[in-house]
Amino acid sequence: MKITAAVSRGPRQPFVLEEVELAEPGDGEILVRMVASSICHTDLATKGMLPDGLPFVLGHEGAGVVEQVGSAVEGVRPGDHVLLSYRSCGACGRCSAGRAAYCERFVPLNTQGTRADGSALLTQAGAPVMGSFFGQSSFATHAVTTPDNTVVVPRDVDLTTSAPLGCGVQTGAGAVLNVLRPGADARFVVYGAGGVGLAALMAAKAAGASRIVAVDPVESRRALAVELGATAVIDPAGDDVVAAVRDHTGGGATHALDTTAVPAVIGQGVQALDAGGVLILVGIGIPEVTIDAQDLIAGGKTVRGSIEGDAVPADFLPRLLRMRANGSLPVEKLITTYPFEEIGQAIADTRAGVAVKPVLVF
Repeated sequence: MKITAAVSRGPRQPFVLEEVELAEPGDGEILVRMVASSICHTDLATKGMLPDGLPFVLGHEGAGVVEQVGSAVEGVRPGDHVLLSYRSCGACGRCSAGRAAYCERFVPLNTQGTRADGSALLTQAGAPVMGSFFGQSSFATHAVTTPDNTVVVPRDVDLTTSAPLGCGVQTGAGAVLNVLRPGADARFVVYGAGGVGLAALMAAKAAGASRIVAVDPVESRRALAVELGATAVIDPAGDDVVAAVRDHTGGGATHALDTTAVPAVIGQGVQALDAGGVLILVGIGIPEVTIDAQDLIAGGKTVRGSIEGDAVPADFLPRLLRMRANGSLPVEKLITTYPFEEIGQAIADTRAGVAVKPVLVF
């Protein structure tokens, strides 16, 4: 079928809305009409790494309505409202152990640009267009997905404000609730108050952390952090971050999250940990960082990474929806909506710090 998609053709080229051909869903696939798709830093980071001239349809925080299902699909029916997330095989040792975010087939299922078997879902004038990004490529009017990354939700769920749950919110909130698991005595610090960082902040508040500190250079985002529950905010441009964190936390963070992927910030995050503290890294973009091993050893500190908040979408997205319903995860306060046709403006506003979490509406 013919659909409209925002096609990227290289790091320096804008997204352009073009007509492409989407293959019919196979026996184990699902056709979803997009209602909304939010923009994630991973989309922009991936675009920045693509070779010039390679047509690719990105997007991986989609929400929509099921139009068609393959004969082998169970549990999903036409008319269902769904949130989309990442793919996992469900059969490897990691998936079987409940660690689907670390699926042994994560790369071929999510980022190789085709179906797992190498066939193209998208074509243009007979030539393949890279797609299947995180099993969806949701920067398009329609997407073909699979049961493992398609989560059916109640029809009264607002798909526009729930689209970010599939990756960004899942990553931030999951890193706190599934990995850090702070208690009432926790002193939590988040570096970067974008969509992921603020989702983590809300989760830390919901978990009952006693002190919650947000570090971000953008004044409006610091103000939003306070509105969402931060007990203190730090401007890294004007403050000694390590000293300020220790001051606001009474000696150092017990739990911390870096969303920036900036080596200097990660270094500050480690230094600002209290003895026995844990820092989680979720930011994408920097391949290596230098950390003082003696500081880790002497302080009994831990630094580890997390993908998708260590979450299994089928289990975690309904939990996030329950948190939204009880008021502890007001993600709507992060969102700015844009018509799909204004994807360029949405990205510009994101890079300028104007929009925390842009959501494209179809």
